[in-house]
Amino acid sequence: MKKNFRMVTMAYLILLTATLGAGLYAGIVVAPVTFHTEQWLGSEVLSHYQEGLIMTQNFVRLSYLVNIMLLAVALYEGYKYKKFERDAITQVATFFVFATGLLFSQYYLPDILTMQMAGEAMTQSEAFLNTHRGSEINFKIFSLALLVLIVRNMQKACK
Repeated sequence: MKKNFRMVTMAYLILLTATLGAGLYAGIVVAPVTFHTEQWLGSEVLSHYQEGLIMTQNFVRLSYLVNIMLLAVALYEGYKYKKFERDAITQVATFFVFATGLLFSQYYLPDILTMQMAGEAMTQSEAFLNTHRGSEINFKIFSLALLVLIVRNMQKACK
């Protein structure tokens, strides 16, 4: 592997790993703290709706990183595909990263924002709960596919 491409591969892997870490941190650490502010503040200062608005802003900012990462995935994996350095596992993982990343940033997040702007009653509706549940499942698939893509690219880079 040429030195410059090795550096690009390292930067790519760091970006993928940082995105995975940020997503996991938001879901595992930030969300539970945000949605249980009464434990940390001693009393219920914020409503569940207000906590949801705060959490949504965290995911809006995360979507910027996801979109940048999707661009990097398209460029890097596209280049590797054109060079005939491809395998089925990487292609499937790339597809799932792309599909679920775009669903997160371009479908679920705007839909949730629209429902939140409609007011607190809308966020308690069945439609909102189903959309939110779908976004959680989508992000879990995204994280798993991203992990597979990281591992496959690390295996190739270490050969």
